[in-house]
Amino acid sequence: VQLVESGGGLVQPGGSLTLSCAASGFTFSGYDMSWYRQAPGKERELVATLTSPGVMANYADSTKGRFTISRDDARNTVDLQMKSLKPEDTAVYYCNARHTIWNVEFWGQGTQVTVSS
Repeated sequence: VQLVESGGGLVQPGGSLTLSCAASGFTFSGYDMSWYRQAPGKERELVATLTSPGVMANYADSTKGRFTISRDDARNTVDLQMKSLKPEDTAVYYCNARHTIWNVEFWGQGTQVTVSS
């Protein structure tokens, strides 16, 4: 099982970035997909979740209207489009897969997003 995140980096405040997560080794369509983030000294928090088969999306209040989660079940990928980025969005972003029925979940290794001028 692998979840591989990509697309992180350094961006200026107000800028945009798209994170991607490529999944392999499990039946992607059977899992709800989420993005979490963890800033230094803080707990990991949920950023956005998209159910399988992608009919319901939920966002943290701090990201509503700025972030968009999407999934492609044909390519086994989940993306997070981030706009109007703020310094407080700086964190390591993690991809998460959770089975829709069973208590099984997988995590990626994370990708660093830094918002700074």
